[in-house]
Amino acid sequence: MSTITLDRLKFVKTLKSSGMSEDQAEVIANAVRDAQETQLVTKHDLQKELEPVRKEIMLVKWMIG
Repeated sequence: MSTITLDRLKFVKTLKSSGMSEDQAEVIANAVRDAQETQLVTKHDLQKELEPVRKEIMLVKWMIG
């Protein structure tokens, strides 16, 4: 997984220079930082989590006929 580094100060200054208030710029910078720190689910993660459900569905299909 690649990591993107955000220069938060430069980001806030850029937002402020476009006419945004400092409070708004800070909130957006914090939201972007939080979004970057969120761990995303991969296809492999989903397959691993759904495998027991898939097996149970196959068993029910077999029992029903």
